[in-house]
Amino acid sequence: MSAVSPVRVSRVDAVGVIELAHPDRFNCLSMAAYRAIDAALDDFEPAGSGVRALLIRAQGKHFCTGADLDEVKALRHDAAQMAEFIALGHRVLQRLEASELPVVAACQGLVLAGGSELMLACDVVLAASDFRIGDQHAQYGLIPGWGGSQRLPRVVGLRRALDLFFSARWIDAPTALQWGLVNQVVEAGALADTSLDYCARLATRSREGLATMKRLARRGLELPLAEGLALEQDLAVPALLGDDVGEGLAAFEERRTPQFSRQ
Repeated sequence: MSAVSPVRVSRVDAVGVIELAHPDRFNCLSMAAYRAIDAALDDFEPAGSGVRALLIRAQGKHFCTGADLDEVKALRHDAAQMAEFIALGHRVLQRLEASELPVVAACQGLVLAGGSELMLACDVVLAASDFRIGDQHAQYGLIPGWGGSQRLPRVVGLRRALDLFFSARWIDAPTALQWGLVNQVVEAGALADTSLDYCARLATRSREGLATMKRLARRGLELPLAEGLALEQDLAVPALLGDDVGEGLAAFEERRTPQFSRQ
């Protein structure tokens, strides 16, 4: 790896931006990249940061083609360091899932292996028309190591997931949209503006409201229906008594846009 940072972190108003910034290496994911993402979450997640939505995007032609294979090869003979590499990726991706912020991925070009695992940990995915996704681990005797084996079947179903794992084939943007892997497909030249505009809209919502809905949806998938409904009931009462709901109801009555707390 060169001395250039593999991740660029910035902010556009209330949107925190984490940008994979090594296009010459297809934005491969290294330990340095994961640590940079982790540090960005430390800055963006606290309520006092003013950040209300998180955008993950990438420079260059392709979003991410997977792990840094030079680093993987260097770690193959050190079980402890390899375990650390795998654990770091798992921890950061689980942190994205658990974050109170809505996490949006903007993906162009190839999204392969570890890149797809990063994408799968995000809440919403906007894809460029040149988007192609696949899992090529089997082609090289590898297996998913950052959650792909668990997240992909939950999104597309067992048979489709196993097909992608076994065949290592790529699917295009329309197929990914049909399968529910992405939420929206836009022209490649419009991805940057569309994704930032989408996040900016999310940033006008109640931070607490979005965080609660995200928690209910993600946690509910792991629970029997009756337990999920009970969780919703438990969280609904304090939510309805909160300041943001009061502002939202007042705005509805006064026919204006709600002005939620910026904290």
